[in-house]
Amino acid sequence: MKDQYHTGSSCRFPERYISGLSCSGSSQMKAAVLHEFGMPLSVEQVIDPVIGTGEVLVDVVAAPVLSYSGEILSGARRYLLPTPVVPGAGAIGRVRTVGPDATRLQPGDWVFCDPTVRARDGLPAPDITLQGASARGEGGQKLQRYFRDGTFAAQVRVPTENAAPIGMIDPAEAGRWCAVGALLIAYGGLLAMDFRPGGTLLVSGATGNFGSSTVALALAMGARCVVAPGRNIAVLDDLRQRFGERLVPVRLTGDADTDTAAMRAAAPGSIDAVQDFLPPSAAAAVTRAAIMTLRQGGRAVLMGGVGMMGGEDLALPYPWIMRNLITVRGQWMYDAAAIPGLVGLIRSGLLDLRHWAVTAFPLDDANAAVANAAAQAGPFRLTVLKP
Repeated sequence: MKDQYHTGSSCRFPERYISGLSCSGSSQMKAAVLHEFGMPLSVEQVIDPVIGTGEVLVDVVAAPVLSYSGEILSGARRYLLPTPVVPGAGAIGRVRTVGPDATRLQPGDWVFCDPTVRARDGLPAPDITLQGASARGEGGQKLQRYFRDGTFAAQVRVPTENAAPIGMIDPAEAGRWCAVGALLIAYGGLLAMDFRPGGTLLVSGATGNFGSSTVALALAMGARCVVAPGRNIAVLDDLRQRFGERLVPVRLTGDADTDTAAMRAAAPGSIDAVQDFLPPSAAAAVTRAAIMTLRQGGRAVLMGGVGMMGGEDLALPYPWIMRNLITVRGQWMYDAAAIPGLVGLIRSGLLDLRHWAVTAFPLDDANAAVANAAAQAGPFRLTVLKP
């Protein structure tokens, strides 16, 4: 089916949702549009995206639906996202059209559409927008006005560098490859802490989607042990069954001192690093208990949502941090250079995408997909749209 892909472009449509807008040679595609926060998605025809220099047009084969998509679309998360908009962060698809400056990408190539769009004029601290989801700061919002629409559509326009090649795949496996989105976020944290083979990692929030992805990745990267604290016994038992003795579950009690002691005791040696993926609903004390398990010289990376919805701030003892040479850093998303490394872990067989169970919906059932993603939230579960 290589002949369905083509190169070239004609005109641009910055206002794609105005009925009757057209130009010579224009065509339309199906997309799920959010017209206002709190309203259901409207599946309708919109004008095809058109690319220019430095851009790629991708046919979306599978787009992940985040477990908290409903909170984004309702406005509960207060994400910076203008409406009307085609939501959807990331996708697996095939290149349809490349810009005149693309030297390696070819129509038909399988790619991961990286939603983390970075301004090209902002090094070393570029403005960032999450295409189809949110933006960071004034610069990110400016970038978002152009790279606005996401992947709940038949096609998506992305910067050339955001169409990351993944090699040939079976189209039936495109849904499982959508796990790359969550895995990359987890991988970004592990790279930020310079996690290495033989290390012991504690994953705070291990029973969630991003936390469980961190567990799988750390073990694939050669962790000696991953300590997985949580209160969901069924999920902890499942993690142990999936990954064997290198995964050590710890049931949390809610008492910070007791939990810190239990987590330390569970590890076969000292705990080198902590990666925190606790959600906004979690108490800061839970994160604190995890960080306090670290050995001298230990590192903690914060990637979750603690305190984002009005909860208490994270408090850590200054003398303990100073005297024990503790590093605490935040990490948002990942560097684009992480993508080839993650694809390599998958291609090598060290990271097995068969852990993920996929529930797929056609684009016409976008609202049902959003509801399913919330109802089926949890480790190794994927809800995807297949336009």
